[in-house]
Amino acid sequence: MKENEKLTVIDGETLMDMRLEPTAYAVKTLLPQGLCVLGGAPKIGKSWLVLDLCVRIAKGEEIWNMETKRGTALYLCLEDSYARIQERLNIITDEVPPNIFFSVCAKTMAEGLCGQIREFVSEHPDTVIAAIDTFQIVRKSDTDISYGNDYQEIRVLKALADELKITILLVHHLRKQGDSDPFNKLSGSTGISGAADAAYILDVSRRSQNGATLYCTGRDIDYREIELRFCKEKCLWEAVSDSLENPQILLPKEMTALISFMKSTGKYFGNNTEFAEQFCLYSGFDLSVKSLKQMMNRCRYELETNGVFYENSRSNGQRYLKIYFSSAGDESAVNDAKEPCGEICVPSVPCVPDTREVLK
Repeated sequence: MKENEKLTVIDGETLMDMRLEPTAYAVKTLLPQGLCVLGGAPKIGKSWLVLDLCVRIAKGEEIWNMETKRGTALYLCLEDSYARIQERLNIITDEVPPNIFFSVCAKTMAEGLCGQIREFVSEHPDTVIAAIDTFQIVRKSDTDISYGNDYQEIRVLKALADELKITILLVHHLRKQGDSDPFNKLSGSTGISGAADAAYILDVSRRSQNGATLYCTGRDIDYREIELRFCKEKCLWEAVSDSLENPQILLPKEMTALISFMKSTGKYFGNNTEFAEQFCLYSGFDLSVKSLKQMMNRCRYELETNGVFYENSRSNGQRYLKIYFSSAGDESAVNDAKEPCGEICVPSVPCVPDTREVLK
């Protein structure tokens, strides 16, 4: 970067009005897109878990009653042989999908691992997950164990995951020393978990001698503890209990009322204040314009799924809203929003017809 190069910035008002894609998940509510780290006690069954996870993603099958995003899975099982992988596949499934790929040898990060993964994804653009088992094998051999170095290495892989829009899952070891915080058991410094989008620790269960607890935390997931039991006959981890009992993403009651309001109204073109007044009169809620717009922005994609689409504009210091309901609930509704409203408008000035006529 040049010394006098300006920062690229965006103002908060513009940011709040942008249509940004919601967080994508390889496993809904559990494994987000980005860089994730799975640490586990030695010989506890980390590789069995990762193999099962990759197979289920390739098939599009649920895991522990959670949806997976179906797509290509890449598993770099760098501590195993093809014979061992074949044996494990024969145990956990009777149908191996064609869109799961394995490699027992890969370059290190210093030698070009990122380029290898990038090339694989270019050949398989529907890739959802790339699992690296284990992180230690692909790290730079001369890396000092320090917060700065750990953080930087993870940031490189996180940037790759963000660039390719996939989940990269790093399998990592735990330290021998115990700790009351399971995430402090990851080998190395806290820079590893600090730079990752999500971290998971598979450790001996506090509640069962024959199981393990999967501790989960991250920027885009809720903290949770999943009690697991290893089924020796199937060599699969089965969920016994989850601290988040059947999590569901529900629309706030105000947004449910907004959907109902727009179904009855059809469309509205006007300023934000008048719209908020109309909505509060209809719904009985006492919401400020700011609170209503913030809630709409947070639930934008859920509103669109339910047929409510809107756009924002500004003119002469006033903020205007174009919102309407479409039973199609798809891209045709977005195109409908761009149709002229039937009035002659001054160029570059938002068309703001009489809202009383629109609401009739």
